[in-house]
Amino acid sequence: MAKTPHNKVKIFNDPVYGFIHIPDASVFDIIETHYFQRLRNIKQLGLSHLVYPGALHTRFHHAMGAMYLMGQAIETLRFKGHAINNAEALAVKQAILLHDIGHGPFSHALENVLIEGLDHEELTLMFMQKLHNELPFSLQEAMRIFTGTHPKKFLHQLVSGQLDMDRLDYLNRDNFFTGVSEGVISWDRIIKMLNVSGDHLVIDEKGIYSIEKFIIARRLMYWQVYLHKTVISAESMLLNTLKRAKMLALTGVELFATPPLKRFLYNRYDKAAFEGDSTLIEDFSLLDDHDIFSAIKTWTKHTDPILAFLCKGLVNRNLFRVTLQNTPFDEEEIQMVRERVRKHYHLSSLADTRFLVCHGTTKNRAYDPGTGNIFILSRDGTLTDIAQASDQLNINALSHPVEKYFLCHPKELG
Repeated sequence: MAKTPHNKVKIFNDPVYGFIHIPDASVFDIIETHYFQRLRNIKQLGLSHLVYPGALHTRFHHAMGAMYLMGQAIETLRFKGHAINNAEALAVKQAILLHDIGHGPFSHALENVLIEGLDHEELTLMFMQKLHNELPFSLQEAMRIFTGTHPKKFLHQLVSGQLDMDRLDYLNRDNFFTGVSEGVISWDRIIKMLNVSGDHLVIDEKGIYSIEKFIIARRLMYWQVYLHKTVISAESMLLNTLKRAKMLALTGVELFATPPLKRFLYNRYDKAAFEGDSTLIEDFSLLDDHDIFSAIKTWTKHTDPILAFLCKGLVNRNLFRVTLQNTPFDEEEIQMVRERVRKHYHLSSLADTRFLVCHGTTKNRAYDPGTGNIFILSRDGTLTDIAQASDQLNINALSHPVEKYFLCHPKELG
């Protein structure tokens, strides 16, 4: 690994882990780009701060923390005799540092609204390719790890898997900033228990109880934070606000917006458009939470009553009433609520009520064996899935998805 120039030897004082060191000049150069600095202005938890006021941390915090954990994981695996050369160690740190660079404003809340059929992982790869072309060093190895095409598969699992550094950091960081103590995990012990068997990331059997706690904590964080009913309400309103704004824009209605936001409101773009027009990824890199919320504050006085109503609700935290249940809502009940909304707000069309009445499903699967099992490595070399190895009966139960149904509408309806 090349020696890092003195002026690029930096440390960050992270509230969760303490001092985080920049491991290489290339990492410093990546952080200094405006593509990465943009992550300072994208909240990690979307609108969760409307429920947990401390949840104002950003994707920048998370990326730095995940890189720190990756360094700890590499040290552990090397100590246990697994060959990871310096180039691979640097590439996997670059990959985890950049793993969320494709997120748009408010993280997951607005995915597939401004751009159709293009998720943040695909945008991340586009950004990585752009950085590879613009910076004076290669990111090919990092991209291979990110996409899972690197010959050492366990490196990809450290970036994207059931026990990746992404999950370890966001669970640890999110419970720190929300104050939800049920989400506390033994991240340091989990990392110390990491091992590799047959090119698969595994856990030494001494770490089984830490993994049980990790899976249970993940379930609790989903229902208490990520899928909290008020968060569902707020993010549904945000989603419908942008959908309404885009519908108006595409019909020629004048809307205040920053130049990059205006481009994505007044045009339809998909993956093919991004691949054929290099200016799109550049304009997308100029979008963050500030573009969206400055528009929302201005739209509170828009002449379109539905858009203004939604925006006032978001600005003043007058959120939709939300009902959660274990069975789907009856279609007649949904139609009845829509008709009440139409009459109450004097809407000319029942179709317009879709912006004020929203319904859908939320799903929580704390452990998903189908996307990469967590194997426990016994001393005799045997591998056992955590769902079978655990003496906690509910771990096996948590491998099955739990689905809930929601219905949101304005509180004024009672």
